[in-house]
Amino acid sequence: MIECVLFDLDGTIVNTNELIISSFMHALKENNLPALTREEIIPHMGTTLQQQMSAFSGLQDTSVLELSYRSYNYAHHDELIRSFPHVNETMEGLLSRGIKLGIVTTKIRPTTLKALEMFDLLKYMETIVTVNDVSQAKPHPEPVLTAVANLGVDPARTLMVGDSAVDIQSAKAAGVRVAAVAWSLKGEEMLRKYNPDYIIHDMKDLYTIVEQETKQP
Repeated sequence: MIECVLFDLDGTIVNTNELIISSFMHALKENNLPALTREEIIPHMGTTLQQQMSAFSGLQDTSVLELSYRSYNYAHHDELIRSFPHVNETMEGLLSRGIKLGIVTTKIRPTTLKALEMFDLLKYMETIVTVNDVSQAKPHPEPVLTAVANLGVDPARTLMVGDSAVDIQSAKAAGVRVAAVAWSLKGEEMLRKYNPDYIIHDMKDLYTIVEQETKQP
């Protein structure tokens, strides 16, 4: 039985894809670094900003790049961020079934809250675990286990929903089930390589998963 559903934020319940890609392109250009294509950026999305910037630039100290990224990201946030279909409706439906909800993200807390508030999603979340709240980010199990502990639920009765390999890896390492979203920019084929328990093509598919798990002995 599923008692709790945890969600990644970017690319999972909020469409920040264009904002993120544009922010990376801006940061590299502003700091006179070689430009990258969308296809070169997408595979790294989901890891921490420092890890991504290091991969893109080859630098260990990425603090200046991160400042450029965050400045652009914040300035263009409301302009470039979008919603995904049926997200709020599904949150309502899960809550009505008595399921606890939470966020587990590699994003910093201020922009996590900004995105959740913009689409009226903050009210559904009983816990929010950001990169600021842990010592080890996804794919380490700490973020998922922190959310589980905050909610007082059993990992075996928890489902993590995400759009990247690190979401799947973190969930599996924490002992929770995981559903990957087919609308991920990384593609369903890539996500299947990490063996998620489920692939969902619409947020409302979570109802079926919850119902299936409830019927199991």
